[in-house]
Amino acid sequence: MNKLLIALMVFVAGRAFGQTSDSTVQARPADKKWFETFAIRGYVQARYNRLLETNPDLTCEQCDRSWGRNGGILLRRVRIIFFGQLSERVYFYIQPDFASAPSGSNSLQFGQLRDAYFDVGLDKANQFRFRIGQSKIPFGFENMQSSQNRLPLDRNDAINSAFSNERDLGVFFYWAPTAVRQRLARLVKEGLKGSGDYGMLGFGVFNGQTANRPELNNQQHVVARFTYPLVVGRHIIEPSIQAYSGNYVVATDQLSTGVKTNPNRNYLDQRVAATFVLYPQPFGVQAEYNIGRGPEFNPSTGTIENQSLHGGYVLLNYRVHLQKQQFYPFLRAQYYEGGKKHERDARSYSVREAELGVEWQPVSSFELVTMYTLSSRRFEDFQRPNNRQRGGLLRLQAQINF
Repeated sequence: MNKLLIALMVFVAGRAFGQTSDSTVQARPADKKWFETFAIRGYVQARYNRLLETNPDLTCEQCDRSWGRNGGILLRRVRIIFFGQLSERVYFYIQPDFASAPSGSNSLQFGQLRDAYFDVGLDKANQFRFRIGQSKIPFGFENMQSSQNRLPLDRNDAINSAFSNERDLGVFFYWAPTAVRQRLARLVKEGLKGSGDYGMLGFGVFNGQTANRPELNNQQHVVARFTYPLVVGRHIIEPSIQAYSGNYVVATDQLSTGVKTNPNRNYLDQRVAATFVLYPQPFGVQAEYNIGRGPEFNPSTGTIENQSLHGGYVLLNYRVHLQKQQFYPFLRAQYYEGGKKHERDARSYSVREAELGVEWQPVSSFELVTMYTLSSRRFEDFQRPNNRQRGGLLRLQAQINF
């Protein structure tokens, strides 16, 4: 199947390079010097999670490592983004993060690559394009939405459990008419909390071991997504459907001594998800749900098994303008039943969580989020086969944008 998909992508490229268009987007004039073809931007997030904390044993590895006991002030993200249109049909994007923590390390603030890709347009308007390198996988609205724009401090467990850091090495094909590309860009630029431009249609192949990890079985995953932002009166709604399939290998450094696995540690890894977004003008709704199968630890047998998974979330939000300031009060409820393949022993989860908060933007370069989380989490692996924690905490995040 992967070979057929790659052949199709090559065929599309061959056909599309023969196309012409009267319109252009992001074209670089021929007389521009090299240093005029790219720009730099970024953002920094600082957090504190311990206010009104009721249970220091309630933690969330997927959220951030300053949850719970001994957590303190944390730099959650320190991103510097280099990007630019190098020529009419070639665009690049490189994003390192300097708030990473190496696996198993007690140190913080290590540099680690998040994105490094280039887009190759197949027509002058770049309606058809290939994305090559390490980038976000087109699966899930909130996964693709930048944490710079997202309202809750962390992505939901149900969809985000598909891919650690939302990224992998791959080749993706995106298509969208110019009018749709402009609409997708406007949803971010105008503060409507869009996910960015990943085309109306996207499909591709990727390694499947998640970002910054080597391929282990030479069997690439495949993914496909279709979305369409509709204008209905003065509102914009965006329904989407997406799916992926492949085989994931649980690496040896993810296993506890004594845990049992399949002989080759290969596990079927596939999901399908549906998304609905009503952008906040001023009231907004965001909802996603996915089902699938993947590796998950079974506490009763001490074995990692292929098991079903399901879960999703609903986010309600509101946009308030007060002179030049903006406020976004929000409420999110989520649940998830399944494994997290990228955590130790494909940790088994049962999550029930509600979050109530508000984002305040006094100026475009500064944001402050205050959010109260009420959570019930069962997260079990070979070292902790019986572990359910409940509690609440008040979380704060300050963010600068530059």
